[in-house]
Amino acid sequence: EQDNKTITRDSEIESVDTSDGEPQNSMKNSEEITSAEQSQRDIEALLSRLRLDNYKNQQKLTLEHFFSLGPPVKQYQETSEQDLAQTFLHRLMMLDHRARYILVEQNSAEESHPNKVQTANSTDADENDVVDFFSTVPNTDQSKQRHDIHPMDVQMAVFHSSDNFLRQNMVTKLSQCQYALPLLVPDPFKMDIECPLWTLRQIRKSWKRIDDSNIVTMSNIPIYKAETPMVSFFRLGSNSSSKSQLMNALINNRHNTFFHRNCPGNSKSRYLMDGVAEIAWYCPAGKPNDAFSDCIAFCNLHGDALAHEKQRDILIEKASVFVVLLPTVKTSGKSSAIISALLKSPKPLICLVADNDSAAIQKKPGKYMMGLRDKSQSDVPEELKKILRKMLSAQDVSFKLETMADVPGIRVDENDTVCLEGKSAALQILKLLHKMDVSKIKETFLQCQGQLWHEWCNKNKELYHLRGQIEKQKCQKQQELKQIRQKQYQIPSNDLSTILQQYDNKWCEVLDLKKKHEKSDQLKNLQIELEELSTKLQSATFGLEHIFREMGQLYEAGASLKKKIKRGQINWSIYPELAAELMISGHPVELLDGDSGHVPLTWISSVFEVVIEKLGDKRIFVLSVLGLQSSGKSTMLNAMFGLQFAVSAGRCTRGAFMQLVKVSAEIQKDFKFDYVLVVDTEGLRALELEGNTNLHHDNELATFVIGLGNLTLVNIFGENAAEMQDTLQIAVQAFMRMKKVKLSPSCVFVHQNVTDIGAGERNMEGRRRLQEKLDKMAQLAAKEEDCDAECFSNVIAFDVQKDVKYFAQLWEGSPPMAPPNPGYSESIQELKNIVLSKASESNGMTLLQFKHRILDLWNSKELAHEL
Repeated sequence: EQDNKTITRDSEIESVDTSDGEPQNSMKNSEEITSAEQSQRDIEALLSRLRLDNYKNQQKLTLEHFFSLGPPVKQYQETSEQDLAQTFLHRLMMLDHRARYILVEQNSAEESHPNKVQTANSTDADENDVVDFFSTVPNTDQSKQRHDIHPMDVQMAVFHSSDNFLRQNMVTKLSQCQYALPLLVPDPFKMDIECPLWTLRQIRKSWKRIDDSNIVTMSNIPIYKAETPMVSFFRLGSNSSSKSQLMNALINNRHNTFFHRNCPGNSKSRYLMDGVAEIAWYCPAGKPNDAFSDCIAFCNLHGDALAHEKQRDILIEKASVFVVLLPTVKTSGKSSAIISALLKSPKPLICLVADNDSAAIQKKPGKYMMGLRDKSQSDVPEELKKILRKMLSAQDVSFKLETMADVPGIRVDENDTVCLEGKSAALQILKLLHKMDVSKIKETFLQCQGQLWHEWCNKNKELYHLRGQIEKQKCQKQQELKQIRQKQYQIPSNDLSTILQQYDNKWCEVLDLKKKHEKSDQLKNLQIELEELSTKLQSATFGLEHIFREMGQLYEAGASLKKKIKRGQINWSIYPELAAELMISGHPVELLDGDSGHVPLTWISSVFEVVIEKLGDKRIFVLSVLGLQSSGKSTMLNAMFGLQFAVSAGRCTRGAFMQLVKVSAEIQKDFKFDYVLVVDTEGLRALELEGNTNLHHDNELATFVIGLGNLTLVNIFGENAAEMQDTLQIAVQAFMRMKKVKLSPSCVFVHQNVTDIGAGERNMEGRRRLQEKLDKMAQLAAKEEDCDAECFSNVIAFDVQKDVKYFAQLWEGSPPMAPPNPGYSESIQELKNIVLSKASESNGMTLLQFKHRILDLWNSKELAHEL
C-alpha cells in the first residue's frame, strides 16, 4: 500500500470537519477513490476470513446449505473465524437470539501466551512501582494485533452471499428472534442500494390494539400489508450516545432489537453495516402498560447520515416522524442545512443534542429539541415515548412496506428474473380467484379433492371390511371406485381473517347467552350459525398443499384409468416430477391428506420413484413426531432442522407432511444413511373433531406415523395430567400395534413448557411418574390389543433416564415482543444430539424400502381396523 502512491499523507490534508463528516481538502477526489478501493479490499478480506468469498457473484448459498444436518454442537463452544457464518446460520435456525454473540477461537500465537505480561525495567521498585504499573509499553507481539470480526458483518456477509430463498428463511428467523430486519442494503460489489421486499414478504406480525373505549382488536397480517406510522432515526456526524441502544429502550428494553456499540462482540472494524437501514415493528399486547397503543415501524440508518444521502432521503420521505441525533448545535455546514430542511417539513421532528443538557422543549409546532448530556439512560427513552405518543396521535401519515417497490433509484429484489417469473405464475392463479368467496375456492377449482375424493376414500376402506359374498362385493366396490375416478378425470381444471372475525363474534354471542342460562331458539340458531361458520372456516383454509393435492388426484385418476394424454390436454403424468423436485429442494410434501384421512398411494409411490431416479436409492433415517394440537411440534422440528413446516395457533398442520434433510459430508462417515426424512403430523385431540370420529382419527394417525418412523418424538406440552394421559394412551397403543406388523421403532418423550427444568430432583420425580403412567397405559393397551405386556419396556426398548427430554418454555417473556428463550434453543440442541446419537446406532432404510413401508402399513390386514 505504501508503494501505491494514491495514499495521502496527513500533512497534505488541509482540514477535516469531523462533525459533518466532510473532508475539505485539495486531494478529496484522490482520497475518495482510495477509500473505495480500500473498502473493497477490506470486504473481500472479510469474506475470505468467513469462507464466503466464493459466493459473492452468481453462485450463492442456498437452502440446501441451511438444511444440511451437521455435527452436534456444544453450547457456548468457541468456533473458528472460518466457521462463523455456518455457526451463525445454525444458531439462528434454532431460534437462538444469541446467534450474533459467538465466541471466536484465539489464534495459536495468542493461545501459547495467554498470560504474557510485559514489564518495564526498574532499578527502584519501591519508588517506581506505580509508574511502572501504569506505563505504556509498545506491543512487540504482532500476533496480538488482532482484528475481531464485527457480529453484524457476519450477518450481512451471509445475507449478501445468499440466494433469495435462503435470505427469506434467514430474515424470517431474525424476525422470530425479535431482531431488526434489513430494509435498505448497499451492495458492496455492485455499488447500488437494494430493498429486499420479496425477502420480507414472509414476515407476519400479531398485535392487539386497545382503543379509548377499552375495546381490544387483534391484527395478524403479513407485515408488508400493514399500514403503520414509521419513526426514522439517523445521526448527523459522530456521536457519543448510542442511537441503536436508545431505540431498543423504546421498543423492548429487555432485548437488543438493534445491535449497538455496547453489545457483546462489538469491534472497531465494521465493513458492511454503514449505510444499512434496518426496520423493526413495535407490536402492542393490548395492555394498559404498552409503550404505544398501536403497531409502529422504527427505522434505523446505521452510520453517519451525512455520508448516505440516498438512504437518508428515502427515510425522510417515508417517515411519519424524524428523530435526529446531533453531537452539537451548529448554525452552518451540511448538518445545519439538513436540519433547516426538516424544520420546514410538515412532519414532526425531534432533535437530540449530545452536548446539551436542555429538557425536552417544543420550539415550534411539532418540532422538539432535547439535550442528552447528564441525562439518565432511563429518563431519555421515557421522555421520548411521551413526545412520540403525542406526535403520532396527531399524525395520519402511514408507511406501507409494499410502497418501497415504487421508490426510484433503488433495486428491489422482486425485479430479479426468478422473482418475476414466480410472481407472474402466482398472479395467474390469483386472477382465477379474484372476487371469489374464499370458502368456495376449493369447491370450485379443486373439485378432485372434495366430495369425490372423500367418497373414494370411504369406499376404498370398505374393501377391507367385506362380509358375506366377498368377491361379489369386492367387484362392485372396485367398479364404484373406478366410476369416481372417471368423474375426477372429467373435472375441468371471503378471506380467512374475515371469517375468523365472524366466528369470534358469533362465539361471543353464544357465550353471553349461555351465561344468562337461556335455552331459547335464539341460542339454538346462533349455535347452528356457529357450526356453519366453522365449516366455512375449514373450507377457507387454502394453501399450496391443496394445489398439489389436486395435482395428485388428477394424476391418480389418470393413472388408474390408464388414460392416454391427448393433444391439447394437460399432461398430468409430469406432476410427480414437479413434487419430487420440490421435495429434493427441501420443501414439505403432503404424505397423509388431513381432510380425508387417507394416503394417495399411487401418487406418493410415483413421487418416490422420481426422487429415487434423481437421487439414487439413498438410505434415510425417518424421524416422526406425535403430540396434542398446539403443543409446539412443528416449531420444534423447524428449530431443530431449519425446516418450513406451518406454525400458528390452532390446527395449522393437517394430516402428515414429509421433508428431506441432507446429512452433511463432514458427518456422513458416522452414519449409515444420507438423509433424515422428517414427518410432521397434525395434532391429536383436535377440537374440530368430536367423539368417536376424533378417537378413530387419532388412533389412525398415531399408528401410521409411528409405523413409518425409525424414531418418534412424542411431544407433551405443559404439566396437565389429563392431557398427558391422552397423549400417552394413544402413543402406547400405537407402539403396541407395531408388534403385529413386526416393526420395532424407538421413541423419545419431549416434555415441553416445563417450569424449573434445571432442578435435577424435580426431573427425577417427573421421570418416575412418567414411567408409572407408561407402564399403566401399557397394561391397559395390552388388554385391548390382546398382547402380553407388564410394562412399557415390554413394548419397545425404552430407558426413562435417556429417552425423556425436558424443554424450557419457548418465549422469554410475553409475546408479541418477547424473543425466544435461550433455554429453549439449548433444549433443541440437546434433543438434536440425542436424535443424532440414536440415528448413529440405526441402519435406517432406503427410499424404496420407505415407499414399500408406506404401502404395507396402509394396506396391512393386521392394522385394517386402525388404517
